[in-house]
Amino acid sequence: MSAAHSDLGPDRDRLLDTALAAIDAAGAIVRPFFRTPLDAEIKGDRSPVTLADRNAELAIRALLAERTPECGILGEEFGLERPEARLRWVLDPIDGTRAFITGRPTFGILIGLLADGLPVLGVIDQPITGERWIGIAGEPTRFTGPFGGTAGTRRCPELALAELSCTTPAMLDDSTCPRFQALEQGVQRVSWGGDCYAYGLLALGQIDIIAERDMKIWDWAALVPVIEGAGGRVTDWNGQPLRADGDGSVLALGDARLADQVTRLLAAR
Repeated sequence: MSAAHSDLGPDRDRLLDTALAAIDAAGAIVRPFFRTPLDAEIKGDRSPVTLADRNAELAIRALLAERTPECGILGEEFGLERPEARLRWVLDPIDGTRAFITGRPTFGILIGLLADGLPVLGVIDQPITGERWIGIAGEPTRFTGPFGGTAGTRRCPELALAELSCTTPAMLDDSTCPRFQALEQGVQRVSWGGDCYAYGLLALGQIDIIAERDMKIWDWAALVPVIEGAGGRVTDWNGQPLRADGDGSVLALGDARLADQVTRLLAAR
């Protein structure tokens, strides 16, 4: 899905303020749990979930329901409310729970907004480092944080010079691993780990390519406006727009000129 053709309209400021207030509320819940003894329950898809995930999503939902009752809400932990709504918030209260429970500050809180199914607003927030990316369709991405960095992807038209990232090899199966390895062999370097934080780094020009599988809509809805507003592109591995009912592949590029080279290696055969 491309955010480029969508617009928040006259409700822009209200919706953005609501998203940021919800992010702040979630961060206040998540921070006290960081690097503390924390039990993790394994869900049906083998991913972990903690009390911090659930409490943060409940806090986000309560605030969104109060301030934007006209919007639907879809969250990783508690499902879909008001499916008929044209505007739908999409939540991942802790993207990167494995990183969170092992004390690594590479997780993030994600809030995205869809308008008629298209991502039009996205926020990536790292509540420990204080870094935040804000993407709105048709606007440049904004980044704030204490360590420097400016929103904007970097020029990298040559695959051999590219930095490639993927959260974990466990995302890859027998059919997709060879395709990823073909891409890996063509780039300058590959790094593992990062979850949504890696997408934030791509939006800062630190990473050039992210190729991942098994992604749900709450994993990518907030990322699309951030990356596109920074000058990048987000598609599936076949170069097609992301869809909620798609194959779960996500390809993020800092320089769209890499698209043909990368999708030739990754596309289903």
